[in-house]
Amino acid sequence: MVIFDWSATRSRIARIAAQASSGRVFGASSHEWKVESPLSSEDLAELEAQLGVELPGEYRSFLLYCGRGGAGPAYGLFPARRMGRRWEWEGDGADLTDLDQLSTPFEHVEAFNPADGLPEPPDEEAYDSEDAFNAAEDVYWEQHDRVAYAPEHSVGLLYLSHLGCALREALVISGPARGTMWADDTADDGGFRPLLDEDGTPLTFARWYQRWLDLAEAQVAAGS
Repeated sequence: MVIFDWSATRSRIARIAAQASSGRVFGASSHEWKVESPLSSEDLAELEAQLGVELPGEYRSFLLYCGRGGAGPAYGLFPARRMGRRWEWEGDGADLTDLDQLSTPFEHVEAFNPADGLPEPPDEEAYDSEDAFNAAEDVYWEQHDRVAYAPEHSVGLLYLSHLGCALREALVISGPARGTMWADDTADDGGFRPLLDEDGTPLTFARWYQRWLDLAEAQVAAGS
């Protein structure tokens, strides 16, 4: 299991939050630099038993030693919460995670767009009336959305953050890309793609989070 040292993370976030320019960081007005309390080992064991899969090590250690969610990339890191007897994640798009399918492998290692191969949208000039064109366009987008938003494309993904405009980022829980972060750009007709570091390597959860923290520190320091 991959363990990451999160011991300095909360203090780094507190130092950023104390700076007058901290509000300039994208998404800060949403998460307000607050990190929720970590999970206990008992909570985590219960959560993983419910999911039927062990979470990737870097994220698992974040939950145990840093926090269950809060301050993080974009509008923040979706927190894990117990809702009655069931554990869930809370946030704009967290419901895209199929909690019963997280142990099912996400089979992809390269970017893909489920809408590739669909026909082009209807051309208004090919129709005799606006009503006929509108009817054809409705049929087209219904078909497009059935394919592009089919839930089987995101099995094995745990949605953790949103960037606005229905664009989200998720952690691969199961499959060959386990432990890496992916973007879901379906709302922008862009499909799914792995998030990459500056050198082109896939971002693991820890690198994704730490890169955001590094950039936030630099931005706040420049604005001080």
